[in-house]
Amino acid sequence: MEPTGLVWHNAEFGFYLPPPLFQGRSGLSHEQSHLLLPADSAWLALERPENPMTITVMLRVDGLTAPRFREFLRVYWMAWERFRYMPVKRSPAWWWEPDPMFDFRHHLDVVVDRFTPESLQEWVSVRLNQPLPMYRPRWKFWLAPNAEGGAVLLLRIHHCYADGLSLLGIFDRLCPPSPQQHPAIYGAPETAELSRWTAAAKVWLGQLMASGDSPEEVHGGAGADESGGNQWQDAGRLVERVAQNSLKLVHEFSEFLVEPEDSDTDLRRPLLGRRHCRWSEPVPLERFRSIARITNVTINDVLLSCVAAAVRTRLGIEGEDLDEAVLHAAVPVDIRSRLPEELKPTPGALGNYFGTVFVPLPVDGESPLERLYRIKHETRRLKKSWQPGIAWGLAASATVVPEPWREPLAEVFYRKASAVVSNVPGTPEARYIAGCRIAEQMFWVPQAGDIGLGISIVSYAGQVQFGVVADEAVMADPEEFLNDCLQELAQFPGD
Repeated sequence: MEPTGLVWHNAEFGFYLPPPLFQGRSGLSHEQSHLLLPADSAWLALERPENPMTITVMLRVDGLTAPRFREFLRVYWMAWERFRYMPVKRSPAWWWEPDPMFDFRHHLDVVVDRFTPESLQEWVSVRLNQPLPMYRPRWKFWLAPNAEGGAVLLLRIHHCYADGLSLLGIFDRLCPPSPQQHPAIYGAPETAELSRWTAAAKVWLGQLMASGDSPEEVHGGAGADESGGNQWQDAGRLVERVAQNSLKLVHEFSEFLVEPEDSDTDLRRPLLGRRHCRWSEPVPLERFRSIARITNVTINDVLLSCVAAAVRTRLGIEGEDLDEAVLHAAVPVDIRSRLPEELKPTPGALGNYFGTVFVPLPVDGESPLERLYRIKHETRRLKKSWQPGIAWGLAASATVVPEPWREPLAEVFYRKASAVVSNVPGTPEARYIAGCRIAEQMFWVPQAGDIGLGISIVSYAGQVQFGVVADEAVMADPEEFLNDCLQELAQFPGD
């Protein structure tokens, strides 16, 4: 990865060599203006006024001041050139274009209010409902240095720039485990990626359809002769392999389509576009590890079980209706490891590289352990499926289908879930930003379509926190939902 600037780190700050100034839009080169990848532009195509496709990150930072963070923003954050770019619609596609009037100061508001814990949650909720300007790069920071308990740093960024893991990778590179930093070169230039993806696809298809000039290329064995019979045999084996994969794909896609839609519950109401967010006090990560070890499940299984219990009492149904209820959680799954080597993103790269699985939530389960083991069964099944890749491909296709078909395509997705549940593992040790210690970190993900409930779980420095964002139409008090999640957690055995 080529850097956009050279940064010399020290305890305070250092020197920065900025990239060249951009030309006006009338003189944009191919390198300066290029198509968004389908997986990125999908979040622009699926956006709705009542459900903006933005990621929100909140950090609690000890002693962070406005001057320190402004310098950090100018020197470090802006080393990624994409943050100078904004998505621009040129029908029928979206393009990355540099903002000719870019000024990083437009992307930071300093708030001097002395927020209490209660007023802070309301203040963050208001920010969640504010649209990002379309005439600038779609990201913004807020800094509240005088909040009770330590300075609060809030970031809202449109999903077309990056997914949660991409943002985590940037913060991982910019926030060291010590206030003292070593000299480093980092950042990423903004370059066209679509040609790389199309070229890789052509290579893959060519390899798939080639019969193989040598027997070793096809079946990796020695001792085969070069007779015409063996060449035909190699080609036949290739055709058979292609046919088997095609049948599996058709089977997986069919299973995805026939997965029943979620039942009509109080979580499936028309959205109002007024959202409230809350977050819990930190819980020791060791508590989750202990439960997972004793019950032979994963930490993610434990988290989903807590969500299932909290959702159960908010469906507005009971008795036999509850026994027959169908409820799924849309869970993002990282697909970076499944991509061909030439398409895997480099460390610190931006973009969206995740699919979605729809995990059935056992809301009819009568005990915490029953819910836990039923979720374990479903997650094991989904791990072996192609559903994440299928969902990723369907989401990416939203940008190429005609406008009248876009809403039905989204419905195929989002009628199959009533909540989004995202689990992002943070660093095991504490990190520093602008030389100041990060005490807590939290994030909230967007909910597409008519989904009005999002649950986020993040681990950091040995602690775990639950976060929830909910539209007023589906949940009046997210605080109670968090309490129910923690109450379910307390029911599990552990050390």
